[in-house]
Amino acid sequence: MSGKRLAFVLAIFILGANAVNAETIEFDGILGKNESGMNVSSSGIGMNRGLFPFGRIREDRGAEVLMSRSEAGPRPEDLILARWKEKQMERWGHLPEGKFEINASAYTASSDECGKSDGITASGLKVEKNRTLACPSSYPFGAKLSIEGLGIFRCEDRGGAIKGNHFDIYMETKREAFTFGRRHLMAEVIFD
Repeated sequence: MSGKRLAFVLAIFILGANAVNAETIEFDGILGKNESGMNVSSSGIGMNRGLFPFGRIREDRGAEVLMSRSEAGPRPEDLILARWKEKQMERWGHLPEGKFEINASAYTASSDECGKSDGITASGLKVEKNRTLACPSSYPFGAKLSIEGLGIFRCEDRGGAIKGNHFDIYMETKREAFTFGRRHLMAEVIFD
């Protein structure tokens, strides 16, 4: 390693070690622990107000090195769904087997439909096109459905009118949702 490069790395380390009481900025707000128990940013992104861009500072832990996502462990959405799986364990045993007909419609994350416009679903996950599905409450969050001609979707949301065999598929625009309309489609729960 060249002398300038080594000096730069040491300066970053020293700045980080001396900034133990500084405030941390987290972009996704979720911390996890790696196998050794070290706190890490689950997104691999965090910085101390620009002083220590290659690590994170927390009052209770001091300077810590950021880990890549693969080293940091599960993604935030996996942690959220794991918590829901624990809470809704009894629902997993009552899912239908084989193909069944659903009454499918579409929705957007607009405030006039959801009462808010942040795109955060009832499960706590952010909506995503070609993934998010609002399911009846008998379906646990995280359950996957293969819907005829559309692909695989995951139960992440609820809705007041979502009962029985009615499912709502998330779409980004009202135009897409209106074009989709209401359809009777075949679906099947995917058991991983």
